[in-house]
Amino acid sequence: MANSVSARKRARQSERHRQRNASLRSNVRTEIKKVLRAIESGDKAAAEQAYKAAVPAIDRSVSKGIMHANKAARHKSRLNQHIRGLSA
Repeated sequence: MANSVSARKRARQSERHRQRNASLRSNVRTEIKKVLRAIESGDKAAAEQAYKAAVPAIDRSVSKGIMHANKAARHKSRLNQHIRGLSA
């Protein structure tokens, strides 16, 4: 348990940040799953629309330090590749 005043404050802040980060991370995962569901259904228009909604969420998670930039780029690239594969 934190003993000093500053350590107690840091523990409170850490808990708030942990909860906020978990919420943002969950939101990104949900957006990615929406795109994947649209891809699995074979609906290219819905997949593109879900992808356009997911990209800002992914980018936001990078700017807030929730996700590494390379991981975000990998997700976006793979989702886009799957969407492009629907028309072929």
